[in-house]
Amino acid sequence: MSFWACAQLETRRERTALHFLSLNGFKTYCPRIRTEPPSRARGSSTWLFPGYAFVWIELQWHAARWSPGVIRLVSGGSAEPAKVPVSVIDDLKSRERDGFVVLPKPPGLTRGDRMQVIHGPLKGSIAIYQGMRGRQRVEVLLTFLGGQQRIVLHREDVRGM
Repeated sequence: MSFWACAQLETRRERTALHFLSLNGFKTYCPRIRTEPPSRARGSSTWLFPGYAFVWIELQWHAARWSPGVIRLVSGGSAEPAKVPVSVIDDLKSRERDGFVVLPKPPGLTRGDRMQVIHGPLKGSIAIYQGMRGRQRVEVLLTFLGGQQRIVLHREDVRGM
């Protein structure tokens, strides 16, 4: 039975791990997101799930586990890797535009909107919404330390004004 599994990869060796998984005959999926606005000529990108990749297991998973650059296959407490539902992968792929996953923005917010920090050490500060990042994070600009600083906060730590 074929299924998707999640592999934890060595830090800064993600490309190496993906290469060796491919050499071992495994199909991989490692979604990326833009970190710069798409209006720039050469926007940069990053992994949506840094240090992790999805691996399509068809017969044996052991070769994936022991590929160079792979730390482990994520398991649900048993010896076998946990199965990632196909619907999760399909949902991520359906959100891709030009090879990058587009994260949903908070309802009613567009880039440049004012927000207020409601939790943490910056509570009460006014920020400018810049976009969504992975893991339910919001990127904002704060006037801080004599200039505007890009800060990444958890979605629950800010609210629109």
